[in-house]
Amino acid sequence: MTPSLLTPPSHQRRLWADPPDSPPPPPPSPPRSGRRDRPPRRAPLALLLVTSALLGGGTSAGVLAATGALRDSGTSTTAIERTAGTAKSTGGLNAASLYASTSAGVVDIADGKGSGSGFVVDDEGHIVTAAHVVDGATSVSVKFADGTARKATVLGKDDAMDVAVIKVDADGLTLHPLTLGSSASVDVGAEVAAIGDPFGYARSISTGIVSGVDRTVQAPNGFTVAHAIQTDAAMNPGNSGGPVLDADGDVVGIADQIATDGSAEQSSGVGFAVPIDLVKSALKTLEAGGSVRHAYVGVATGDSSTTTAGATVSGVTGGGPASRAGLRSGDVVTALDGTTVTDSTDLVAAVAAHQPGDEVELTVKRGSETLHPTVTLGAQPAQSSARTGG
Repeated sequence: MTPSLLTPPSHQRRLWADPPDSPPPPPPSPPRSGRRDRPPRRAPLALLLVTSALLGGGTSAGVLAATGALRDSGTSTTAIERTAGTAKSTGGLNAASLYASTSAGVVDIADGKGSGSGFVVDDEGHIVTAAHVVDGATSVSVKFADGTARKATVLGKDDAMDVAVIKVDADGLTLHPLTLGSSASVDVGAEVAAIGDPFGYARSISTGIVSGVDRTVQAPNGFTVAHAIQTDAAMNPGNSGGPVLDADGDVVGIADQIATDGSAEQSSGVGFAVPIDLVKSALKTLEAGGSVRHAYVGVATGDSSTTTAGATVSGVTGGGPASRAGLRSGDVVTALDGTTVTDSTDLVAAVAAHQPGDEVELTVKRGSETLHPTVTLGAQPAQSSARTGG
């Protein structure tokens, strides 16, 4: 997906761990002078990285990395059967049952620059994680719940969604693939769980609820993604790439970022997951080493500051689709192909529902005029040319 240029939220922290260092230190003494010491670790402590700019609408929520809904020509995801020990809910999330049936499908991932989490998606050795966990890695190691370690190959990654697919040689392994659910069916208040390696504590589970849906977040390439899931299930450095599961034990998102105040690099109760529906639409392409194409409009936007609800254009990328269609700074986009746009988040989601090359009609307020320019959506560049998105 390639949204309009949106300024991402502030204090965005992706969750991955520092490179291995010396043996773990002893447990810290109680905090002194109001300063919280680093927690104990059995494996490398994670460090929250990557601070983003302030969201166009002025909110300071930091969020998880995802780059909006996308449309891809790849076929549907690999069919996955539920493994033994079902966690099907009977009125609520049973953490013990869910953990028993899914934790063996969660893996530890380490490379030369840090560590994170991932999860098995089939019996062939394919594993899904966050792209920033393996970005720039020359060697990737995966450790399974039974202690077996294997080298992994990065098959494909998409920095626009912060998702990667890696693969291990499955010969001799007993794999426990997780079932991919539907993020579109997730409602606010639904119980969820995250399993991963916070601060290096392998396959830790935390539970909570869905605090919000349809959030927008910034991806590693600077663009914006829609439909991210917000949750208060604790996520910390090392959780990145691990699954966020619904009460049935199905993966509904990929843990990726948390909101912070710019200093504390730990769970704030405001975490975000890449929605699994985006991943499913691109999984086959990534497994084959292909590139996922995202629709692109080429504007920077913020929420309207006038009485007209919509997404206010604050900048237009020269030579981009919006520029060619005649959009200007100050225009307020109120609809895209009949879909109402009340704020910048709506515009991201509306663009995300299309493919590069699609022609869409915008409804634009320019002063007292209402315009209906037709925009031919482009393909998102590999990297945003501006800090504000794409």
